[in-house]
Amino acid sequence: MQKKNEKLLDKIVKKDYNNELERVLEKKPFAENVKSILLSILYKLETSYKDYKQVKQDVVSKEELIENIINVIENDCDEIKLVKPHSKESEIIGDRTFLVEKKKKRIICYNMERKVLYCLAKISKRNKIVKDNYFVVSKTLSDLINVGACINQVEPLRDFNGYSWTTIPKEIESISHNLIYQNLLLLVGNTFMNKWINNKEFIMDYMELFQNRLEKLYGKKDARDLIELLKEISVYLEIKFDQKAKGKMLKQKQAVEKELGQMQDNEAFVEKITEEKRKTTNEIKIIDETINNKHLLEEEYEKRNETLPLEEKIFSMRVLSKMMINEREEKLQKLEKLNKLLNPQKYVAYKKELEEKYKYLSLVDKEDIESKIDKLKLKIQKLFLKCFDKKVQKCDSKQDMLKLIYEYRYYMMLPYSYENAVYEEKDLQKEVEAETKKVLEKAYKLKVIERFSKQEDVNYELLKIIFQNRNINIEDIEVKLIKEKGKDNYFIQVFDGNGVGEKREMPNSENVDKKDLAIRFNKKVKAFY
Repeated sequence: MQKKNEKLLDKIVKKDYNNELERVLEKKPFAENVKSILLSILYKLETSYKDYKQVKQDVVSKEELIENIINVIENDCDEIKLVKPHSKESEIIGDRTFLVEKKKKRIICYNMERKVLYCLAKISKRNKIVKDNYFVVSKTLSDLINVGACINQVEPLRDFNGYSWTTIPKEIESISHNLIYQNLLLLVGNTFMNKWINNKEFIMDYMELFQNRLEKLYGKKDARDLIELLKEISVYLEIKFDQKAKGKMLKQKQAVEKELGQMQDNEAFVEKITEEKRKTTNEIKIIDETINNKHLLEEEYEKRNETLPLEEKIFSMRVLSKMMINEREEKLQKLEKLNKLLNPQKYVAYKKELEEKYKYLSLVDKEDIESKIDKLKLKIQKLFLKCFDKKVQKCDSKQDMLKLIYEYRYYMMLPYSYENAVYEEKDLQKEVEAETKKVLEKAYKLKVIERFSKQEDVNYELLKIIFQNRNINIEDIEVKLIKEKGKDNYFIQVFDGNGVGEKREMPNSENVDKKDLAIRFNKKVKAFY
């Protein structure tokens, strides 16, 4: 009776969501194919959500996931246009698959559900979620996290269809962004990351909160090391995907380099600042005189409009007056900054600020960016496994351990590259095997997973498949140790919940001690208690 009531409630909830979306779509001037694809996205998310949550564990609620999408359609989108590849209509997006224009509240993209959902995620995000006081990396870290968050929002539609879990790496906008964002989700939790990316106020310093959370969970050294790696890889990923950003950062590097050079001669630097102060003070004086003198304002109006193209001409002297008031405010701020630099303490702080900027700007003109990204990505994964192990060792309940096993399996199945999942990456084999054994050992102690042998390596070979499969419910996994007649080696057969078995030869069969085995040959046994 209870199950029937739950099914009835699910139907009511689905109907309400569809009605809510249809109510929003009635007010939008979208084409019928756009409305159809949005309704289809909603339906598929509802269908896939249960498996998505089971596989990944720590995710937003279905209600929050769907309501967020409806809110974005209602408040952030005035136009959605679907185009076919290589068509005349697609020329506006060039060689890309989508175009998101936040100011115009417009999306143009290929007629693909996952692309539309990605654009909906992108149009709702703030461009900068890391404060400016982190200098160069405030933008690069913001972009790293935002892109990862957008890819993450597409996952339940992209990888789940209501009966299976399949990840096609080529369908992921960026393997590196996704892998790193999933690292962060697993380390600090979905709730924290959601608050960060969806925070509409810029009062709280989430980067500082992020560091504090990492330090509390994993210690100061690992927190500092991880943040430093994130900063570096964010710069490399930025210049890999955005050539305009690379050009801008190169110019910034040259300017900072020049200023640092000037600061080496303290006396010359003070003279330069003093001259800048005099020049800026004079410019403020001229602005004041011009604004308060109608004749001078007219001259300035004519002078500026003479050199401006038609579309940029100043509309009236009143507009010019407002422009000059803003210019005056900018110069006052500059003057305040120059005054601070003449203070010895402020001088030292400013020099440190420039050195911090240069540290990351100097990465921009490095050669072989892909190699740099690969090395940093590998370091991040090794540090992630070290931190994840701390979560495992702190775990003290069966329920929490089962959740960690799901999370670890999810991590192992993440695409590391277009060719390999994490567990297949050869440069991570040593760390993955060591951590898998630790996870299994803790699971034995908490009586979550059966111990099949007193030999650690034998257990590892029998049970590592738990973390290398895509069964939705890993508790359904069964294992059979096979000894075939006339053969010295053993085979392992693993069964999912549907009784489908995968058979493979067991490595180093000669090292198996039959006395240490807790399972019979040729008999299926459940891996989980």
